[in-house]
Amino acid sequence: MEKRWLTSVFGRYDSGIWIRVLGVALTTITGFMIRPFLVLYLYDKLASSVILPMLIVGLQPLCGLFVNWFGGGWSDRFGRKPLMMIALALQMLCMVGYVFAEEAWHYALISIVNGIGFALYMPAANAQMTDMVTANKRAEIFALLHTAFNVGAAVGPVLGLLMFSWNPSAVFLLSALSYVAYMLLVWLKLPETAPLKVGGKAVSHAALSSSRTKFSWKQHRTLVTLTLFSLPVGLLYAQVESTFPLHLQTNFEHFKTVLAAILAFNGLMVIALQIWIAKKTEAMASSVLIGCSYGVFALVAIGYGYTNVVVLLFLVEFAFTIGEMVNGPHMQKAVSLLAPEEQRGFYFSVYGSSQMLSRGLGPIAGGAILVWANGETLFTMLAVLLLLAGFGQYKVLKRVAVAMSD
Repeated sequence: MEKRWLTSVFGRYDSGIWIRVLGVALTTITGFMIRPFLVLYLYDKLASSVILPMLIVGLQPLCGLFVNWFGGGWSDRFGRKPLMMIALALQMLCMVGYVFAEEAWHYALISIVNGIGFALYMPAANAQMTDMVTANKRAEIFALLHTAFNVGAAVGPVLGLLMFSWNPSAVFLLSALSYVAYMLLVWLKLPETAPLKVGGKAVSHAALSSSRTKFSWKQHRTLVTLTLFSLPVGLLYAQVESTFPLHLQTNFEHFKTVLAAILAFNGLMVIALQIWIAKKTEAMASSVLIGCSYGVFALVAIGYGYTNVVVLLFLVEFAFTIGEMVNGPHMQKAVSLLAPEEQRGFYFSVYGSSQMLSRGLGPIAGGAILVWANGETLFTMLAVLLLLAGFGQYKVLKRVAVAMSD
């Protein structure tokens, strides 16, 4: 009985998907040992400056933004695997770099290279999933990957809290090893899925040149609009990784423990509920689900800004968990359905630029508002942005659904 159950579960998806799930889990466990505490680590290393760590953290996605627009197109032309392996190698080198970094410019350089690696990886990885999965299962698969991501979110912060207190260098080296392991899995086990490269067929220079996707406002207006309305969600995530730990410091005595606890709680809730929610919402209208998720995120922003009771903070984090479990997979599904087969990498790279831009500008703008006013002001402004963007995203997705049904 148990053997049949395991066969049913693992046989439900292609082996390539399970490799991605394993790789994501490996790298995010160590990644979440670092991410919640990186700003605090830099804050201590750089003479307790608030703005300088925010600038360094913001460099990663801002520099990645420029590469991101090309990375998806490169994965369409040259294949998903080469881009993913280069990206993982760059991120591995950055983790080693943190061990030896001492000056502000060292950390800035590492942040830039890490941003390039992330920008190359995400469009290729998302396009690969779209290549491998039929449209009716895409939200479920993206939810599965989100669950794997949150294995790291559940385990990593607690381990990071312990290991950063013991030896930060060990955390960075462990993360580097996880990237090496994932890179080997991609190289040895993951199939190439890019339409121009399937079957190992040679592609002529003329074919590669013709496959380059040129941006056109008329053709890609809907994609750009979806991307712009996604910015406030990315800004919320950006604050969680930058200003929020510093804001917690003003409300809670043991703020590092509180931060690790709520992030672990978030990860555990996603592991428990993500696949179930994905299956229950697969057939529902994405426009309504995503519009509601923005409303939930707005409430979360208010909660982050004003809550000074631990129990209430956990309730706020649970609401955040529900919002992200609905928003992420359904937004990725919407982009995958909108994208022509030969332009999937390009579409995911353009959509991914919202995350890059918001996580680049978010820490800098958030840090400035934190210094100028306070955390309450910062998160109230963010809540208003989320409500306005949510209404806009609902209207756009509804129009897209009507167009596709005609």
